[in-house]
Amino acid sequence: MGVGRTKLDPAWRKTMIAGLLRGQRPDGSFGVHPYDKWTGAHWRLISLVELGIPRTNRAARAAANSVLDWIANPRRAPFVVKGLDRRHASMEGNALAVCCRLGMATDPRVHRLVDLLLRAQWPDGGWNCDRDPAARRSSFHESLAPIWGLVEYHRATGDGPSLQAAQRAGELLLDHHVFRSTKTGEAIHPEWLHIHWPHYWHYDFFHGLRALAMLDRHADRRADDARQLLIAMRRKDGTWRAGGHRYWRSKGNSTVEVVNWGDASQIVTPVAMAMLQ
Repeated sequence: MGVGRTKLDPAWRKTMIAGLLRGQRPDGSFGVHPYDKWTGAHWRLISLVELGIPRTNRAARAAANSVLDWIANPRRAPFVVKGLDRRHASMEGNALAVCCRLGMATDPRVHRLVDLLLRAQWPDGGWNCDRDPAARRSSFHESLAPIWGLVEYHRATGDGPSLQAAQRAGELLLDHHVFRSTKTGEAIHPEWLHIHWPHYWHYDFFHGLRALAMLDRHADRRADDARQLLIAMRRKDGTWRAGGHRYWRSKGNSTVEVVNWGDASQIVTPVAMAMLQ
């Protein structure tokens, strides 16, 4: 979900891209459902795009096609309760962003993702998958990726409604000062005070700030607390690392990432520096 294009160590980047593409099959998949955590094409593509894989890369495009065949299938009907579409919008948001970064924004299946997100946006500006009829407030987890996807679609096509929807979601984040409860002023969740990489679909202050940076709103005074928190996390050697709960696990565990990110300082650091410029 990067802010612009970050400069990464070429050797490290090459190794990570090779690892993420390892095991790809002729149909573009990786032998599992695209959404399988965290080895499916959906998740690998997010990381590949973060690493700046070229938009013309055939392997990445083949993987994206396998994702679109699944996620943009018209048979995936909306689930509406009390007038609100209860959608895992992080799925469409991440897929939309990836496809746009790979030069696939004109694909009709990509247009369907945009239509789904615009139709499913809640009145407060975000999205939510909660099927509880009493749920009336958006989920930050489900609202993060749609911001990325809609901004990327706007950049690729100039589409105004997409940017407007993303800005509405950005206002939701700013109303909460990126990570605070509007009732208590405290952090909504303690895990949101840490940096995670990859975050996949999970929210934290770091990725909320990144989303605002994509909207050119990270300098808003309501984001000051998040910016100060990021500055405070800089290590003595000038780097940042992912120090929050790991959503990926090493080999030997039941849920496995296909590459070892370590503390992810090689990619977290340039992303952090871009947000503070």
